[in-house]
Amino acid sequence: MATANRTKSQSSSESVKLFNRAAHLRVEDPEVRIYYVEAQPPPDQQKKGTILLIHGFPETSYQFRHVMIPLAQAGYHVIAPDKTGHGFSSKPIGNIHQQDPFTKKSLAADLQDLVTKHIGVKDKIHLVGHDIGGMVAHAYVCQFPDSVASINWGECPLPGSTIYEKEKHSRSLWHFDFQSHHPDLAVALVQGKERIYLKHFYDRLTQNQSAFTLDVVDFYVLQYSAPDALRCAFLTYRAFETDAEHNRKWREESGKVKVRCMTLSGGSSLFVDKAEDMAKEFYENVTAGVVQDAGHYLAEENPGGFVSETLRFIEAS
Repeated sequence: MATANRTKSQSSSESVKLFNRAAHLRVEDPEVRIYYVEAQPPPDQQKKGTILLIHGFPETSYQFRHVMIPLAQAGYHVIAPDKTGHGFSSKPIGNIHQQDPFTKKSLAADLQDLVTKHIGVKDKIHLVGHDIGGMVAHAYVCQFPDSVASINWGECPLPGSTIYEKEKHSRSLWHFDFQSHHPDLAVALVQGKERIYLKHFYDRLTQNQSAFTLDVVDFYVLQYSAPDALRCAFLTYRAFETDAEHNRKWREESGKVKVRCMTLSGGSSLFVDKAEDMAKEFYENVTAGVVQDAGHYLAEENPGGFVSETLRFIEAS
């Protein structure tokens, strides 16, 4: 495993730090790498488990910067990667018609390799997925149910669900069509205008506007202005229909997921009233969590509420 330079975060606890790392993902292609941020519990505290945080769009692992240390201080090994094709991770150029690296099945398999083969986690993990990350978390638990202790996902219409089929062409989800039907054209139209495009999402879907200060927007714009960043993000949307087929097939072959599930929504989000019913289409044991005083971007708009709801669910008997 290759290790990047370590960067200490600012924290009220000197015993808990964040570290920036990178791992070679595929032995046959050493240029394919996954970037991730990691936090360990205090050395004098017994470790309770591992939490894998999976980001959404238009964000990266940076969206979890406020919650990683509190979760680690609660006793958890916390890992937040940039998904393949996003942030500081590699952006594949291969023939996607032969093997699409942006299906949620593929993205989840990449993260499972990262967690088990490179970081070396042996115990069952707690999955936390937001937005597109929620779709990836679902694909993870469907493929590797025996390695998951619990799954917490939300703020996304899961491909293959009734809500997804009903809403995927709606005005509120207009970007699904724009980004997925002709990704190259969409990239050409947005390239050079990344700030206008990304800020539209932050402004429209946010309850707590103060979460997206100029420096935060600048960071995300920098990441999505990188070569091939928009292309990879938009191809992740183009894979939704394939993802829907995968999700329905897993349910048909294995039944509903038996791993404990919580849907986590913002109190002012689009799908807060529909999330639990959507999850029940695919999970046997579902509970609903809500982060109040937040819209779509829970971990940034109300970090304390995000941590509280996440730990309440994970630690429930």
